Amino acid sequence: MDVVKKYYIEDAQVEPTLAISLTDNWIKFNLRYIVDFKKRRHTKHLLSDAIRKGFEGTNGKVVLASTTIELIKIPDLKINSDESKKRHNN
Repeated sequence: MDVVKKYYIEDAQVEPTLAISLTDNWIKFNLRYIVDFKKRRHTKHLLSDAIRKGFEGTNGKVVLASTTIELIKIPDLKINSDESKKRHNN
């Protein structure tokens, strides 16, 4: 059954779409698709697995990476207030 007619969607784009955005350090893919709400997790799993296999199929020409930040030391924080000055002076 046609989704647009079944759910009374006006001029809706029901075909899957892919939007690509370039950020400062990576490429963001936004995939939109219509799926039965009961199958959304399974469908997302299937798509993610197919994408992963696609990357693996490049034999290392395309690799996934992410930014990692390591905090070595949190600097000491000194707060000067009237109350702390009174405690130090006594």
